[in-house]
Amino acid sequence: MNHHSTKTGISATNKVLLIILSACFFAIGCEKKQTPMKIVTEDPMVQNFYAGNDDNQFWFSSNKNIKTANEWLDAIESQNNFGLVSDKNQIEQIRVALSGKNKTDIVIKEAADQQLTGLVLNFIKALQEGIVEFDYDEVSAPRDSVYVAQLLNSDPGESVSAMIARLECKDPDYIVYKQFLNDSITPNDTLKYKTILLAMNYRKYISINGQSEYVIANIPATEVEYYRNDKPALKMRSVAGKKKNPTPTIASYITDIVTFPFWNVPFSIASKELLPKVQNDETYLERNNFEVVDAKGNVVDDYNLNWAGYTEKTFPYFFRESTGPNNSLGVLKFNLKNPFSIFLHDTNSKGGFAKDSRFLSHGCIRLEKPVELAELLAEGKIDVDALKTGKKDTESKIIVLEKSVPVFIIYMPVKVDEGKVVFLNDVYGLIK
Repeated sequence: MNHHSTKTGISATNKVLLIILSACFFAIGCEKKQTPMKIVTEDPMVQNFYAGNDDNQFWFSSNKNIKTANEWLDAIESQNNFGLVSDKNQIEQIRVALSGKNKTDIVIKEAADQQLTGLVLNFIKALQEGIVEFDYDEVSAPRDSVYVAQLLNSDPGESVSAMIARLECKDPDYIVYKQFLNDSITPNDTLKYKTILLAMNYRKYISINGQSEYVIANIPATEVEYYRNDKPALKMRSVAGKKKNPTPTIASYITDIVTFPFWNVPFSIASKELLPKVQNDETYLERNNFEVVDAKGNVVDDYNLNWAGYTEKTFPYFFRESTGPNNSLGVLKFNLKNPFSIFLHDTNSKGGFAKDSRFLSHGCIRLEKPVELAELLAEGKIDVDALKTGKKDTESKIIVLEKSVPVFIIYMPVKVDEGKVVFLNDVYGLIK
């Protein structure tokens, strides 16, 4: 027995282990730690990204990340293929920084790291939700945290091209538009190029915001489509606003359906169009089922009103059309929230649907098949027989939908018809 090793209590093997452990701890203590960057970007999405990365450099942190960074720049430079536009100068500045020509300038590296992160995150965002502006939008929801997580937690083994393919919009019409953009648009086709880009962005926006059930009213096409489970379930002609009364673009929700609605004539129409007709012929109101109401909706006896004394600016009342099949709104009205008093509705003037050019309204959307749409949205709550047999002054009722349905009133002078791209008349002249 070795009495010496027993006295010290430490064997030779244990001594070796202690030396190795000490060396490891010393190495860890001497390991160079990353120094957090000064965050100079003002983009909240980029700020959140670096907060999740302990404010450390991301792209310059390793040779592998620098390689990935260049792959992202290659993809972003070809953004036109995705219906997006890239900043060539900024991309070139970042490439110079990544090449290592500014090794000693940490400030340039940190700025380039943040610039690149901003480009990538905004590319990922635009790739999925598009870049679309509505006159009124209550449907879109903030998703920046999703895009930050997608990049921050991206699989190191997945190539940039594979990640883009996984995240890119899968909408069938979007795919047709993208193919057309890459195969058929030349640099000289400026208006067609802008139109296709707009269409691609709309399809991305609708895909990510439309849920599984939604309605699309395309103004230039004067068509309305109802989608269920992301597939068209009903298609119809529509009537949209005249050029002097354009229909605004709206992303909202159909919340309820009104059967046998009153038509509360907008004051601009009442004072500019109906008032002169009444002044010329006081029987006009009775013959056309209108009644006069005050600001609170109370019916006013129009028999003793001094019609000749009113002007467009001094007329103190409103006109309301009686309910029934002869009402301008027909027998159905689909309410949606917006500040323009725009809604979808039936009409007593069916002849407009037979016209090739159907820009005839003051802004609201008239529907060729309102009953069919109501049946799909309300799921059994619509009494079709009552709608067909209703007469003048039939009681108006409100049917609240169990689930509000997104409706997108868009301005897209192009459509996909049986797999082919068809350009439409830019009736409002908005593509410039």
